Amino acid sequence: MRETTFGVSVNSADRFAETVSQTIDHELDLIRAAIAMVRTGASPRVVVASLRFADELLPRASALAGLSDLRATPLWTLDEGHHSIAIEHRL
Repeated sequence: MRETTFGVSVNSADRFAETVSQTIDHELDLIRAAIAMVRTGASPRVVVASLRFADELLPRASALAGLSDLRATPLWTLDEGHHSIAIEHRL
């Protein structure tokens, strides 16, 4: 379906894809910030909560955390729409 926004034709699917991409980028920025906090000693553990794309981001979060000798631990809940990832030191 095509819509017109401010005189410009916009495809709804394109808008959705852009929103998803922006959300993933934002959530990845939050994960990077959590890694930085734990790596620098500002906090022993940081939970990045209510992530919409935690399942998709967990492998990337684990890889990024591993570069700093940290780990990313999934914290799944019964709420299917939002999950959390904890960034912490490896035991």
